[in-house]
Amino acid sequence: MAKKTQKRMPRRREEFTYRGHSIADLQQMALSELLPLMPARVRRKFNRGLSREQEKLLTDIRSGAAPLRTHLRDMVIMPEMVGKTIEIHNGKEFQKVEIQPEAVFHYLGEFALTRKKVSHGSAGIGATRSSKYVPLK
Repeated sequence: MAKKTQKRMPRRREEFTYRGHSIADLQQMALSELLPLMPARVRRKFNRGLSREQEKLLTDIRSGAAPLRTHLRDMVIMPEMVGKTIEIHNGKEFQKVEIQPEAVFHYLGEFALTRKKVSHGSAGIGATRSSKYVPLK
């Protein structure tokens, strides 16, 4: 039996679009044009207005300041943030996050997790009745 040898083409990554608009289009739009494209919760946040700290973070991003560190986990990722690296505080330390196009209109806090994965060890003394017979060495 002869096997069919078929060369596999590398998977072509298509350009990211958000509701039919490319990232370049989204970056050119004014806030009033972006509002109908946003999810409801994010749209409500912008209609109510951003806080002073959030406004300052946006101006720092627009100015191109290199090391951006923030505690603002509730800040919405705007299209102009794509490609930037931001350090987000997770409660203990700052985690570096590079903003991808897929993250547009999500929150910064979604990308800096506050809890670590728990890896349990073996049962210790007093854990259960059967653990009495587990050697402690």
